[in-house]
Amino acid sequence: MHRSIFAKGLGPAVILLVLAVPGLRAEGEQPDAAALLAQMDRQTNFQGDFTAEYSEISQHPGQQPSVYRHDVYRRDRDGAMTIIMRYPDSQKGQGYLEVDNNFWFYDPNSRLFSHASLKETWQNTEAMNSDFFRTTWARDYVSEGRSEGTLGVYPVVILDLKGTNDQVTFPYKKVWIRKDIGILLKAEDYSLSKRLMRTVYYPQYTKIEDHYVADRMLIVDNLNVGAKTELTITNISLAALPDYTFTKAFLQQVNR
Repeated sequence: MHRSIFAKGLGPAVILLVLAVPGLRAEGEQPDAAALLAQMDRQTNFQGDFTAEYSEISQHPGQQPSVYRHDVYRRDRDGAMTIIMRYPDSQKGQGYLEVDNNFWFYDPNSRLFSHASLKETWQNTEAMNSDFFRTTWARDYVSEGRSEGTLGVYPVVILDLKGTNDQVTFPYKKVWIRKDIGILLKAEDYSLSKRLMRTVYYPQYTKIEDHYVADRMLIVDNLNVGAKTELTITNISLAALPDYTFTKAFLQQVNR
């Protein structure tokens, strides 16, 4: 059973002022940076399976908004993921598969698989392929600086992060973590030269059992003024999935 926690009808900047998850204020000594990162992983990843419908509305200056819809299947304990495109019609049936540390793209027209990367941009949006995957904060980042402040009305811990390996999508990040329950409210993504590439806001969460899903995100391109993508997640399910879901054969069968 899950519920959504969201202030409806407000813009993203205002939403961050009023987002609320009641009754979970931490007491006692504040955790260190490594513990905070591990807590974020525990809050957002699942021991079982995860299924949801994703949609993106991407806006670029001088262009009509682009809309994308796809289904995501995750098995976080194995680091497995399958994505199936549903819209637009020109891309319907295309798919992605993350399994055994390999990320594949499937084209139903050629019926061929090709290697892809979690670092690549998702379609023509500000999202990255890695935005749909389980989080691995504790493994992939260490803190180079910590401060505390507020974001809207919420006390936050602000961490300056550096990637621990070359597999991370962004080598440097700055994150705003809500102190009482350890959920991410905002992130800034930086290049190797520490140039700000994009800013991501997390104004809405759905609570599922003891976990949280950021079911709305606003991704702002800091290099292309006015370019942004709003990502929405609906129809979330934790029902068990067949092992077959995380295979190349599954993608091929879906497109028959």
